Amino acid sequence: MKYNKLLFQKLFFLAMILNSLFYSAQDKPFWKDIQEFKMIDQTKAIPAKPILFVGSSSFTKWQDVNDYFPGKTIINRGFGGSRLLDLNYYADDLLNPYNPKQIVIYCGENDIATDNPTAAEVFERFKTFFGKIRQKYPRVPVAYVSIKYSPSREKFWPEVTEVNALIKSYLKTHKKAKYIDITKVMNDANGKLRTDIFLDDMLHMKPEGYKLWSQVMKSHLK
Repeated sequence: MKYNKLLFQKLFFLAMILNSLFYSAQDKPFWKDIQEFKMIDQTKAIPAKPILFVGSSSFTKWQDVNDYFPGKTIINRGFGGSRLLDLNYYADDLLNPYNPKQIVIYCGENDIATDNPTAAEVFERFKTFFGKIRQKYPRVPVAYVSIKYSPSREKFWPEVTEVNALIKSYLKTHKKAKYIDITKVMNDANGKLRTDIFLDDMLHMKPEGYKLWSQVMKSHLK
């Protein structure tokens, strides 16, 4: 009888701990987004050797990305508002299920705009995520899409320039790693950023913006 009581107490405390961990996970930013990805993966077969897009809302809103790259199979796992910090936190959930032939990243813009970090700190966050990719997929090509110059975040443009330069230089020293510069194609003939390719929020892009991106990116996709 005493044994049963002790066993019940242990099971009760274990249940309490597991329950606490579950609700603690739910409190994490973007937990629901990650659960939605898992639900999609459970209900829809994951294609063999896809190109995996991960990052923030510039990818999230590119829902018809496969239409821009005929012949490519792309799984889009962008989640809006995410930072490199969040990619690092959810790295296993984002990377493990897909066995991709290439990983394409767009992230860092929200780090700069929301956390007030230095460019060096954002760069370190990127290196951490790149390291997590390399631990899981040592030979899978990785491409980083440069941070765009969003009109609504003009005050952060100097940091954008610095972070882009740091990541570009870093990837040059690594095999199977590319930096894709989309900033120039977003300019007009006079070298000024085209605001007409942005939505009213001057942060997210219209289809024309994605069309410009695809023109640059297509030669870099596997």
